Amino acid sequence: MLLPRLFCRFRCLYWLLAGLLLGNSAQAHPMPSSVVLLDLHPTGVAAELQLPLTELQAAFGHDVALHTETLVARLGPELRAYLAQHIRPVSPDGNAWTVAVRDLRVHEAEQTATGTYQELTAHLWLTPTAGESPRVFTFFYDVIVHQVVTHVALVSVRRDWETGRVAPDAPTEVGVIRLNVRDNFIPPLVVNQAAGSWWAGFRGMMGLGVRHIAEGTDHLLFLLVLLLPAPLLLTKGQRWGRFGGVRYSLLRLLKVVTAFTVGHSLTLLAGALGWLRLPSQPVEILIAVSILVSAAHALRPLFPGREARVAAGFGLVHGLAFASTLAELHLPAAPMALSILGFNIGVELMQLFVIALTVPWLILLSQTPRYGAVRVGGAGAAAVAAVAWIAERILSQANPLAALVARVAQDAPWLLAGLAVLAVFSYWQQRIVLAPRS
Repeated sequence: MLLPRLFCRFRCLYWLLAGLLLGNSAQAHPMPSSVVLLDLHPTGVAAELQLPLTELQAAFGHDVALHTETLVARLGPELRAYLAQHIRPVSPDGNAWTVAVRDLRVHEAEQTATGTYQELTAHLWLTPTAGESPRVFTFFYDVIVHQVVTHVALVSVRRDWETGRVAPDAPTEVGVIRLNVRDNFIPPLVVNQAAGSWWAGFRGMMGLGVRHIAEGTDHLLFLLVLLLPAPLLLTKGQRWGRFGGVRYSLLRLLKVVTAFTVGHSLTLLAGALGWLRLPSQPVEILIAVSILVSAAHALRPLFPGREARVAAGFGLVHGLAFASTLAELHLPAAPMALSILGFNIGVELMQLFVIALTVPWLILLSQTPRYGAVRVGGAGAAAVAAVAWIAERILSQANPLAALVARVAQDAPWLLAGLAVLAVFSYWQQRIVLAPRS
């Protein structure tokens, strides 16, 4: 008993002295921390570990920092066994949970203090014993820390449906796991999340639906471009003609919006329940294609009188993109049904809000000669954005044009304000021109 204890003491002293002796170098090049993200679900906890390879190599005892492209193929079983050995959640009654290590992936990462580095991301599923809550447990965790005594693991809760925390990009830190040097002991972290409610989950999903559309430039652009020719009548030569009247315009707008809603609601339901799944890349490409098609239709009628059917068809594609967000929550039937309802309500509220801010100016402008230029310019800009997104999503590589579209999208409120000013001025000018002279 004495020798292992002395060995541990000497190991701690070694790392501390190394840190002191290399103080200037260590301060100039601090080592990245591990990150542990927890997603709390009704039946268990999904954990994502983000482990820097340079630190993992010192603890794992195998060469992981070189030839990282083949790391999972070479050492996948050993890595899974290592992680399972050093992660042990325990219930308040002392019952050990089941730990299943799922997929492993190596990629480039970055932390503010350290710059870029190679990282292993591991996804695990932690299952409590039957009848025990996944919201309260003691997290015994010493991955890397058991050997690299200066290393720390930052633990956060990323998703928790019962408290309305459903957006994955705003995790809440619950603790830090590090070596207690004085006692040569790595204290476990107690995770104790307050009880939530279905109302909090429903409200969180509504907010996520609103945010999904607010940040989903491609979804809104498809709908808005499809609405561009809605106030116009067709000429005998099958081209867009004059303004068809307020009632005519509103009826066509209502048909398009309703059809799009029905379409994406169907696939949102099917995808969220696992009845229909498609890889994300072809879905995202099809969404960009839908924008290109609607832009071409705004320039010259491709499917006159059938806009609602086309909106419903492409709505099916857009719904698959929405569904992936809900599928990640791993909810049972009742909370999932509530989530689908809340998310869909949030999506519709945001869509209606944007449409209500835009459509009045389109109707005003469509009664003036300037609407032709606005329709062609808007359709052309949408086509350019669609081509940029198609290229980006096929090649899985960013391009300057897509980056420009993203920057322009940030100025959407100013673009809307400019549209409103143009609409009011053009309508007022038209009324003056048409006013009878005394």
